[in-house]
Amino acid sequence: MQIDKLSLIAGRFWLRCYNHCMKNKYTMKTKIWLYPGMAGWHFVYIDKKISKKIRAEQKKQPRRGWGSVPVRATVGKTKWDTSIFPDEEGPYLLPVKAQVRKKEGIGDGDTIMLSIQIRRYEL
Repeated sequence: MQIDKLSLIAGRFWLRCYNHCMKNKYTMKTKIWLYPGMAGWHFVYIDKKISKKIRAEQKKQPRRGWGSVPVRATVGKTKWDTSIFPDEEGPYLLPVKAQVRKKEGIGDGDTIMLSIQIRRYEL
């Protein structure tokens, strides 16, 4: 069986994309906290070591509003596209939507397993 050139190129491209995605996926245990304000925003901190790695990777990327980085977040069985934001203290912050909290039965003070995968910038 002969593999045509297009299939070979497609296979190499897929492997490069797969490797890129796997390098940019992080899993951590983190605690949900409620922002002290009227809006009721809930956040988690991204692990400091992971934040440091992401910050180094992002130096090569174009800047987005407020220094945000697009990610796909996963908590339990729920996945959503969002962004993480740099915090003055060093780690990134991830807002956790009410819809996600409700689906997963989580809230302020709960410790969760979180996975984030860095998404490509859409210009």
